Amino acid sequence: MNPDSPVFHQAAINFRPTIMGTRHVMVAGQYTAAHVGFEILEAGGNAVDAGVAAGIAVGVLQSYAVNFGGVAPILCYMAKTREVFSIDGLGVWPNAMTPDYFQRHHGGKMPSGVLRSIVPAAPDAWITALARFGTMSFGEVAAAAIRLAREGFPMYPIMSEFIKEKRDAYLRWPSSGKVYLPGGRAPEVGEIFVQKELANTLQHLADVEKAHRRKGRKAALRAARDAFYKGDIAAAIVKFHAQNGGLMRMEDFTGYSVKLEPTVTTKFNGIELHVGGPWCQGPVLPMALNLLKGCDLKALGHNTPEYIHVVTEALKLVFADRHQYFGDPNFVKVPIKGLMSERYAVHRRGLIDTARAHDGMPPVGNPASLIDFPAQWMPPPQLDTDPGPGDTTSLCCVDRHGNAFSATPSDSSNSQPLIPGIGILCSGRGSQAWVDPGHPSSVAPGKRPRLTPMPAIALKYGRAYMPFGTPGGDVQPQTMLQVFLNVNVFGMDVQRAIEAPRFAAYSFPGSGQPHEYFPGRLYLEARIPKATAQALSRLGHKIYWWDEWSWLAGAPCAIVVDHKTGVRHGGADLRRPAYAVGW
Repeated sequence: MNPDSPVFHQAAINFRPTIMGTRHVMVAGQYTAAHVGFEILEAGGNAVDAGVAAGIAVGVLQSYAVNFGGVAPILCYMAKTREVFSIDGLGVWPNAMTPDYFQRHHGGKMPSGVLRSIVPAAPDAWITALARFGTMSFGEVAAAAIRLAREGFPMYPIMSEFIKEKRDAYLRWPSSGKVYLPGGRAPEVGEIFVQKELANTLQHLADVEKAHRRKGRKAALRAARDAFYKGDIAAAIVKFHAQNGGLMRMEDFTGYSVKLEPTVTTKFNGIELHVGGPWCQGPVLPMALNLLKGCDLKALGHNTPEYIHVVTEALKLVFADRHQYFGDPNFVKVPIKGLMSERYAVHRRGLIDTARAHDGMPPVGNPASLIDFPAQWMPPPQLDTDPGPGDTTSLCCVDRHGNAFSATPSDSSNSQPLIPGIGILCSGRGSQAWVDPGHPSSVAPGKRPRLTPMPAIALKYGRAYMPFGTPGGDVQPQTMLQVFLNVNVFGMDVQRAIEAPRFAAYSFPGSGQPHEYFPGRLYLEARIPKATAQALSRLGHKIYWWDEWSWLAGAPCAIVVDHKTGVRHGGADLRRPAYAVGW
């Protein structure tokens, strides 16, 4: 290869190699979880089996940021039918949660702890994916996670540091402190971290499934699912909530099931991108791509001031619409068809001023009238604080059949108590709702809060091309957009696309309580030149700096399939302990 060529340069400066395989590739937000998924593939499982195995495993290995009792939105592409399926993996508010509950009882504030709880969705999501699209049993795919929880795994830096930083939060609840602060302190790097109650909970589900296997695979999986939602596990969560001021009751569990819903799609340079619906922030990504279709991004140059400015301004316009419209479509009318239309994209693209940044969140658009107006429900600007970090992890897989899987499970263990004797939390994703009854993501019984985790799968020629995702809260669609453009506009290999320096805006109300708003603020990783920052500042952006390699900038997992050779190319972000494994 010519050492002067751009392709050689991109490959040469990767800090990690792109992992390539002709059979299958598994990428996960923690290195052992990637190995867990890969072993399932080697044992004959498909991408869904492997993805579920890795997903349950990260609930053990990254339980500071992910939990088996949390959320797990999933996308599955099945090569046989060439269809993408979305499993929301998102729980709902309990029946006792009225729209004005926090206004009547807590002065319009949402207190931390059990009152932020929604029904845990991840168990149903994993089992539903297995039953609908997988080939293996729950016991088979959960075996590694059970062993890792029971026997423990070596503590690694980012998890140890997180527990130390959140020590006071863990000490709020004896059940959490017992697990995460054994002996009264956070585990040091290299010490073995054990979660025996979590192991027992997972083993219980596997045992119930095994006891029902004579009834058939799907019936056995249903029994395992019911053991969670209709048995002792749900009862233990309900009992704990009743004792600690929570609202969860048994009927909230027995009446719950995950939803399979249509994806939201767009096309960009011949690529068909799929994300979840507006119950999550997934549509931010295709809406931003729709705005950027009309810009010659390659001519602007990668990470030039002009490029960063245009991408940032497009994202700010889309975040304004997210704030105004996104919510559970079963409760609010989201004009998603209009928001995704080319007519609307042309209109909103016209609001991008290449010479000046919006000094705050731009006006909201009306896709029917094409009239823009000021946003509602705006919190006061934050001037001296920093945005909070986003939890979550991501994982993706492409198997030998061409099936693809992408998931972004989540829920941090410092914000909710572990349920005594069960070793899991009850999802605290209610924190991403609004207490104002007028907001589209307001609280209501049976309603889903608007979720930040947002897996994606892109297709090319009708076949799996690029499953990807990232942690990072409101940074997720921004990071995913940059990685997607790095690959599909600038021609980077997937590892280089992930390693490239990133930027992120916060010029909109945040998804999580208390929905902080940082007008005009734009963060840059320190590898971006100071001259670029100065040019962006002259355009009106308020520049803030991340470290050279900041975990706050997300940590994508991605696979790109070369349909000419059949090679799967996997990339994993070194900003966090993500890894790719392939053959």
